[in-house]
Parts: sequence; C-alpha cells; structure tokens
Amino acid sequence: MQIPHDTRRALDVVVALVNTAAEPDQPDGLSDLSSLRGFVQEYAISDVGELGVRDLAGVRTVRGKFAQVFAAPNSRAASTLINELVATAGTTPQLTDHDGYDWHVHYFAPGASLGDHLAADGGMALAFIVVSGEEERLRRCEAPDCRRAFVDLSRNRSRRYCDSRTCGNRLHVAAYRARRKEADAHGSEQEEIVDGGEQQQGADHR
Repeated sequence: MQIPHDTRRALDVVVALVNTAAEPDQPDGLSDLSSLRGFVQEYAISDVGELGVRDLAGVRTVRGKFAQVFAAPNSRAASTLINELVATAGTTPQLTDHDGYDWHVHYFAPGASLGDHLAADGGMALAFIVVSGEEERLRRCEAPDCRRAFVDLSRNRSRRYCDSRTCGNRLHVAAYRARRKEADAHGSEQEEIVDGGEQQQGADHR
C-alpha cells in the first residue's frame, strides 16, 4: 500500500496519540502539560504555540475520537467519526515546505489549537485510509494483555501484533512452552501406561 510521506507521518502521530491512553497496566501518557510538551517534541509537531490546560483537555478529547475510529465496525461508521473530527477542527488545506521537507499539505487552520491541529491532519490521514478501502488496516494488537493501536501496512494485511519483536515473540514463546508442557505431560502418561502394563504382566507370571 502506497501512502504519501506526510500522510504516513500523520498516521504515526495518530497511533502514538491513541496509545498514550491509560490501560490497566499503563498510566495515562498525557497526564499533564509536561507530558503533552514531550509528545509534541517527540513527534516534531510544527506550528505549536504556548500550551495550556485547555490544550491538554482538547488533545485528550481528540485522542478519544481517534480511538473510536479504530473501533468503528465498518467504513460508514468510521467516515462519520472522521467527518465530525475534520469539521470541528475547521480544516483548511495549505501547501507548505517547512523545515526542509518537500511540498506537502497541512490541513489545520493557521493559529489552530493543538487539538484542532491533530484532529485536522490526523483526521485527513484516516480519511485517506477509508477512501482507499483499507480501514481494516486500523487495528489493535491481538496479544491478550495488549490493546495498542497500529496501522497494518503489510502487503497481505496479515499483521496481528503491535510489535512482532515484543508481543509477537512473547506469544510465540508462550505457545511453544505450552506445546512442550503438553507433550511432556503426554509423554509421562505414556510412561505410566507402559510401566503399569509391565507391572501387570509381571504379576500375571507369578
């Protein structure tokens, strides 16, 4: 699947934002303004002014709406959510080549709040996925103890885990150990049957 560079970057931010949500074994990754500033810096989000409490609340709201798109049962439901996102954000497409990047499109309006900024660019990136008929690539990790979001960019849409080196390998190891345990248990049962048979034959010869 071919995705333009700016769309791919926006999708990366969407996924990262969704994955900051609190989970049973994970605190909220956007618990305060300091963590929000860290998120902005880590993902090099441009045209961001001074951040305040309203920005934190706004970004958390957008995070929740992005999560709903990942949970949408079909493309129509996803498109309704995305339309609401980009409409509320006041989307205003603009060509830009800032910070050494080639020409690309920003969808957030000049002077937009951080929440609207993320909603506009992230919403349009998600719209690209839906328009391409690829909404099923918006997934959650299938590991029982992990619900991290990811975009499956594999050729045959076969990716099941957020990270094959962690969740994937961990489940493969667990499955292997379970098979070994079952095989060992089965082997012990067979030995008991053999031993029991030999003991019975010995008794019959007495």
